[in-house]
Amino acid sequence: MMKMHLSSGLRILTIGDGDLSFSQALHQHYQPKSLCATVFDSIDTIEAKYGLTNYQQLKANDIAILCGFDVTASETWQGLTTSSFDVVIFQFPLIPNDASEEHYQRAKQLGDANLRNRRLLYLYLKHAQQYFLDPNGERLAIITSKDVKPYRQWDIEQSLNIGSTMTYLGQSAFDSSDFPNYKIRNVDRDKFVKQTSGISYYYSDKEHAPLASQLHMPDYLEQSEQYCAMCRVGPMQSSADIKAHQHSKRHRQMSDFDQRWRKYLYQLHKLNDHFSCAK
Repeated sequence: MMKMHLSSGLRILTIGDGDLSFSQALHQHYQPKSLCATVFDSIDTIEAKYGLTNYQQLKANDIAILCGFDVTASETWQGLTTSSFDVVIFQFPLIPNDASEEHYQRAKQLGDANLRNRRLLYLYLKHAQQYFLDPNGERLAIITSKDVKPYRQWDIEQSLNIGSTMTYLGQSAFDSSDFPNYKIRNVDRDKFVKQTSGISYYYSDKEHAPLASQLHMPDYLEQSEQYCAMCRVGPMQSSADIKAHQHSKRHRQMSDFDQRWRKYLYQLHKLNDHFSCAK
């Protein structure tokens, strides 16, 4: 079994698979029941950046590929059969550099890349739950991300399901060698990304006791004052240690991210409630 803990016979949707090498590896070495691959770039941009080898091989095997797919924007989902997947996977997500007016205004609203990337993953999880996953299927959403700054500052385990019924099940180490010929790319260029340790994070609104037993739940997620989940710190042995950590630059920065993120979610939910009531 692959370390990503995917059982056989699943219907899989991949999100933002830049050069399609992950989807190709899934198809070749995992052989899911069905597979749909999505890419943020247009077909012309894919060809210019990476070439079309993976694209053509997937197409030759009747794998559905949707280009120009933005997981945050439903108007780009043409051709996608919604509510038809068991598992949705987003590999090494990162907001691309974009000088469009929309992205500029979003940057002004959220302030920095940390919160913009949280928004991306929050909407990925929300849309996976509401639109992509089959109500009668496995209902798994997986995010794989690097275990280094700035990615680990997104607080993936806790910040993405605020106000949601999606539950964090746990995590597993990601080893790209389990997916032969998968190349982790830079989000904006045709360069390989340095192979650093990755973690796959699992979410679901369905009970998955057998899967959860195979996943790791870090000690720092314990609801105890001896741990700081945001900073992935603990156990702290004394009240002095706790106080010192709370006054540290690291904790102050993470607390600032958290406060601004919760403020954004509050405003977002309040706006949506307003529109819901107005209908």
